[in-house]
Amino acid sequence: MTKNLSRTLAAQTLDLVAQQVKLQGWVQTKRDHGKVTFIDLRDRSGLVQCVGVDQLQDVAVESVIEIIGTVKARPAKMVNQDLATGAVEVKVEQYQVLNLAQELPITLTGDGKDIGEQPRLKYRYLDLRRNRMQKILKMRSAFNRAIREYLYQQDFVEIETPMLTRSTKEGARDFIVPSRFQPGKFYALPQSPQQYKQLLMTAGFERYFQITRCIRDEDLRADRGFEFTQLDLEMSFVDKPQVMNMVESLVKTAVKAVGGQLRDQTFPVVDYDQALNKYGADKFDLRTDQEKKQGLLAFAWVVKFPFFKKVDTSDAAEVRDGKSGWTFTHNPFSNPEPEFIKDHLAGKNIDKIITDQYDLVCNGYEVGGGSIRAHRPEILKQTFKIMGYSDQEIETSIGHMLEAFKLGTPPHGGIALGLDRLVMVLAQETSVKETIAFPMTSTGRTAVMTAPSKVSQEQLAELGLQVIDTEKSSSA
Repeated sequence: MTKNLSRTLAAQTLDLVAQQVKLQGWVQTKRDHGKVTFIDLRDRSGLVQCVGVDQLQDVAVESVIEIIGTVKARPAKMVNQDLATGAVEVKVEQYQVLNLAQELPITLTGDGKDIGEQPRLKYRYLDLRRNRMQKILKMRSAFNRAIREYLYQQDFVEIETPMLTRSTKEGARDFIVPSRFQPGKFYALPQSPQQYKQLLMTAGFERYFQITRCIRDEDLRADRGFEFTQLDLEMSFVDKPQVMNMVESLVKTAVKAVGGQLRDQTFPVVDYDQALNKYGADKFDLRTDQEKKQGLLAFAWVVKFPFFKKVDTSDAAEVRDGKSGWTFTHNPFSNPEPEFIKDHLAGKNIDKIITDQYDLVCNGYEVGGGSIRAHRPEILKQTFKIMGYSDQEIETSIGHMLEAFKLGTPPHGGIALGLDRLVMVLAQETSVKETIAFPMTSTGRTAVMTAPSKVSQEQLAELGLQVIDTEKSSSA
């Protein structure tokens, strides 16, 4: 191959007519016409047609190749209007197969939705080559970038919080990790950075955010998985309207940055009871049928949630959290609305206490939830008292938070936005799996790699663990 020739991207060929170029990429399509072979070469910038005379016959679709050739302008009647580079083609002079693709286990034509989940995720690295999947993940990247840029402009600081921590009360089961150094003890993977972000407010950062992974052992469905990504942010010295206004401006900026179309420039605010009476749920879709066809995004705020609810006895996590028969509806670290603080501290009229919570919904999905937090230790402690925790249990569970709240913690509030769901509605998809590079299957198995899997006896012994065959023990 020609030496000292830098790589040219497919999209750049439009400006290089009559010049020699080196292209590297994948063979999108191949058309043999006797002595002449046409291929569409794909790289990160798009496609360009390459023409080989007595060349390229041995190249298979989806092979990785390198081409040296000259860019030619197509005659006007031969211009391909459906291709961004359709006004040119590359006459192949030399080529090299960098990796010859064997017969593909799944087809890459179409959107892939006619293929079963198992083969799509087993060969996800092939599935991701589809134009639709490339567009979604690039849009997700641009969306994250717009979020970061907006928050940096608003004086937020991006801070990472630990992945190995202890349990937080978030309403789901924890994934736990055994400790090799302290046998019999376990870390919990974070359901959210809730406690750490509040402690960052105690630390005086005032405006924090991170785009973070969260992990919850809860029932799987189309818009929820074990792992998810959220924009987590917290602000000091704010009230509910200030947080909502900041988040609304952020969302509008990021949505518009990736070409999303908003139904409302000001998001409607709906009380929880009003949402139930009018829409039958606190997650609702405000769009008309015509607005759905147009792909509009209809955001709305839901406020005035009850702080507590009766425990659902069929939900193991709720039963565990709500020892008294009462559990939180959203977040035990929330503050009651000011007029309900007196009843909250007295443990009276529990079913009537309203929390300073706000949810963001869009097109029938909950895409965010937050609240003004409890920053006074007596309020947070009373929340756990209402749920039936003893003083000792409270100290064990959140004693570190109560101590921090006695050492100069400012009033604060924040929100977590579900980025998987936000990208899902932006892309007009119905499953978050279409927005995640390597999602889990509907049975909780990882894509490509076969996990969960067994580990060696040596690993178990090192951790002081023994696996019990539950089927044998239950039948004994």
